[in-house]
Amino acid sequence: MPEKKDPAPRESAGRGSYAVGDARRRKILDTAVDHFGRWGFHASSLARIAHDCGITQGGLLHHFRSKEDLLLSVLGQSEQHDVERLFSVEPESYRAYLETLVALIEENTRRPGIVRMYNVLVGESGNIGHPAHQYFKERYARVLQHTVDLLEGAVRSGELRAGIDCRAVGQEHIAVMDGLQIQWALDPESMDMPARVRSFLERQYAEIAAPRLP
Repeated sequence: MPEKKDPAPRESAGRGSYAVGDARRRKILDTAVDHFGRWGFHASSLARIAHDCGITQGGLLHHFRSKEDLLLSVLGQSEQHDVERLFSVEPESYRAYLETLVALIEENTRRPGIVRMYNVLVGESGNIGHPAHQYFKERYARVLQHTVDLLEGAVRSGELRAGIDCRAVGQEHIAVMDGLQIQWALDPESMDMPARVRSFLERQYAEIAAPRLP
């Protein structure tokens, strides 16, 4: 009598179902990036996002409770990417941090959907009632504080000159980077965005760097 084979372990089936669920979740997030970037939050619909994912709206709601939940998940995923690139390793110097920023901008040129979505949603979220208003308010505060902390550390180490207004420098730095990304998203052929960002950051750095000893 042939030996009876043991059934496949249940956990392997579970892993397969988890993998399918993760892949579907990623597809929903990627599709939402495109829709929010094209039409903004209010004009995008869960039904249309679900259709473009090849699933029902009920299937989408299995992964995300609402359109607001989907929006914040998209933003959280994008920010996690930036955190891993910018904040996971302490830079050796403020100048080294600026090089990391330019590398991130170079990567963003390969992620036009993310840049477009970010620009659209930041504009919309100026309205206090927008579901991403608090998210962007807190995000700008975090990014600015991180930049100010690095600037103040560079002043203490002697890399940057004493007496600079670190908060003003950080605000200018963020404003120029975001402004260039808006212009690039409207017309990618109009500029070499990483080169423009690098040029600005180098000029700004030259203004605040400590004088070199002879």
